[in-house]
Amino acid sequence: MSAQVSATPQFEKMALIGFGLIGGSIARAAREQGLAGTIVTTARSAKTRARVTELGIVDAVVETNAEAVKDADLVILCIPVGACGAVAEEIAPCLKPGVIVSDVGSVKGAVVKDMAPHLPGAAHFVPAHPVAGTEHSGPDSGFAELFINRWCILTPPEGTDAGAVERLRAFWAALGAKVEIMTPDHHDLVLAITSHLPHLIAYTIVGTADELAQVTSSEVIKFSAGGFRDFTRIAASDPTMWRDVFLANKEAVLEMLGTFNEDLSKLTRAIRRGDGEALSEHFTRTRAIRRGIVEIGQDSAAPDFGRPHAQLTRKPG
Repeated sequence: MSAQVSATPQFEKMALIGFGLIGGSIARAAREQGLAGTIVTTARSAKTRARVTELGIVDAVVETNAEAVKDADLVILCIPVGACGAVAEEIAPCLKPGVIVSDVGSVKGAVVKDMAPHLPGAAHFVPAHPVAGTEHSGPDSGFAELFINRWCILTPPEGTDAGAVERLRAFWAALGAKVEIMTPDHHDLVLAITSHLPHLIAYTIVGTADELAQVTSSEVIKFSAGGFRDFTRIAASDPTMWRDVFLANKEAVLEMLGTFNEDLSKLTRAIRRGDGEALSEHFTRTRAIRRGIVEIGQDSAAPDFGRPHAQLTRKPG
């Protein structure tokens, strides 16, 4: 997708609170697309703020959240979900009337519950979740193309101004995302199975492998075949963010974990009984789901996820 700079910015001033992978990618993409007249950011650590200043992506890096949101038309919290409530309380007195306040957290029910009570009535609260990311974090990890052809789910609470929802939808669409609107609770149930449970399984299996006394850690690393290697990629994700996700979306994750444990028990029985037919039937069904994900453009069909491979060269003579 080629960059097409907007003739007029959608927002005069955008404030990003937090500048990791998602915040940094929003800043880069919004700058490239001309979506904001001025982009201001802040981050909790002085080290991160200094690095963002060095990168030169935004117009201003300020020290406090309150200073960042002053006169902003769009405020996006790009911080772990567990921190959103306290930050909403902190910035509330500094928000100008008509501002759109949003976030990027992968849990929405808890974010609405934590943030909404603090925000003034003149602000438009439109929570969002860009379903995109990598295992990397920090101010250098972002890139403008992160959201292209990825979903961004908006979960406006009941009664939210429709015009504000449309403005944020257009913003995310301009970043390259496909936008869907859901209720917060429905979002949390869907993401519990598509994102949160896979991360929990990845953290578990990598931890289990590490604890196996009869296999040295060097062997685990040395012989990590595709399956284990890809689990380690997911398990390398930001620990603070994922701690908050599991605590904030506890009910939905536990519900999906219960269903998963039941299915795992069925496969355990099939293996114990030598029931090859049941295993083949299950694996055939799941293979079709993988094909469906590729067909709708949510992943590449390239072998080994498109990773480059060394060429075998013939020895001379």
